Amino acid sequence: MHQRFTIALLGIAFAFSSCTRINEATDLGGDLIPPVDNINTFETFLTVEANNRTAVDSTKVYFSDDLALGHINDPEFGLIHADAYFNISHPNYFIYPYFNRDSVKIDSVILSLSYQASYGDTNSFNTLRVYEIAQNAGFNDTTLYKYNQSAFATVGPELGRKTFQVKKLTDSIQFIRKRDTLRIANSIRIPLDSNLGRRLVNYDTSNTANGGYRNDSLFKSLFRGFAVRADAAGNALVYISPTDVLKSKLTVYFRYTKAGITDTTQADYFHATGGQANLVTRTPGGNWANYLNNGIPNDDKIYLPASPGSLAQLRIPALDTFRNVVVHRAELIASPLPSLQSGIFGYPLGVFMDRISPNGDTAYTFDSDMLITNNFSSFTYDINSFGGQLRTDSSYRFNVTRYIQSLVTQRLRNDSLRFYVPIRAFLYSPTYQFRNQIFVTDRVAYGRIVLAGGNYPDATKRLRLRLVYSLFETILRTIPAR
Repeated sequence: MHQRFTIALLGIAFAFSSCTRINEATDLGGDLIPPVDNINTFETFLTVEANNRTAVDSTKVYFSDDLALGHINDPEFGLIHADAYFNISHPNYFIYPYFNRDSVKIDSVILSLSYQASYGDTNSFNTLRVYEIAQNAGFNDTTLYKYNQSAFATVGPELGRKTFQVKKLTDSIQFIRKRDTLRIANSIRIPLDSNLGRRLVNYDTSNTANGGYRNDSLFKSLFRGFAVRADAAGNALVYISPTDVLKSKLTVYFRYTKAGITDTTQADYFHATGGQANLVTRTPGGNWANYLNNGIPNDDKIYLPASPGSLAQLRIPALDTFRNVVVHRAELIASPLPSLQSGIFGYPLGVFMDRISPNGDTAYTFDSDMLITNNFSSFTYDINSFGGQLRTDSSYRFNVTRYIQSLVTQRLRNDSLRFYVPIRAFLYSPTYQFRNQIFVTDRVAYGRIVLAGGNYPDATKRLRLRLVYSLFETILRTIPAR
């Protein structure tokens, strides 16, 4: 009897350890989960309660991030407005770029912005206006500003503007300079006031208040940078890369005379150091606003606009008492629903899920299901195995098998979960015992989606947790006696 009991305990231990192997093989072939026969192996769907919540987004703009510009009026989700700020500098200090100041004649001043992508109605027209950032605005090149940063003050009149149809930004345009004819695509070229060019011509390399070409600090004390603001019109966001030195720059085209010879050339300035901000504001409207304020704890629909936006807080009450099982597969399933103008305002690049502490001050990873580590110095996740991308069956599925097994076996706390669409998620790993950022998407405010909630009428679409499991008693009966 004692021998059989020992064997049984070893069998249970083996069942738990082999769960990992079953799931890993399932990721490859999907044929090693025991068949659901309702005798030895069972399948059930647990109710998931979902509540739409306003999110407090503290995401910061990194130097490598694309910046959003534009305005959207989405009938399902409301308004988005995006302005950008960035500085420029000269590439070669201690060198005066205009050769012979007294003979310089300005032909034109152009601010070029490298176009990367768009979101929304590409048939609409956007208007961008350029201003100079005020010296006392508090804007600098050492701070990582948040997307909800307040607007920076500007000084002087508008420097220039550009109205364009978004879909034509990928078209190449002919550009003739001297004897060269070029074709340029994926660039927003904004003509600026030639007086800005004259100011730049008047800087020198001296160690004085006018020595803009002495060093970067003096240059920025004379010109803090550009504020690029979108009109509250149009219906799309465009994404620019101010760090693209080939297509993002301020160019002063000019003529000068030296030794009796007139030449035509240009001086370029680049955004080559830190110092950028992207102010992106969402104003909830339409059905999203209604669901945020309906006071219902278990919504039938989940509204997820990409960051900055909102989140859905999820709760699976049945897991509080779900015990004595071996979990072969546990996946949370979410299904997209039709929404107004979803053909124009498409899905985000990915949906993310984590778990939250009871007081809401710490977000946790699903360590055993999602994490990849690099010598314990950092961690990330595999979106293909954990989930978060739209599948071919028009669902989002998150594999939390090992997490659910640990929860029911070790009787861990049944935390609330979160659905949201961040750019970067900052999570704490209980296994590695430190906090790290996980990159989820790469563009602010790109995408939105409506998902069926836990109270959605159609059970085939409803947010749910699918479990394939066996009972302990069943496993014990299959262990042979010796």
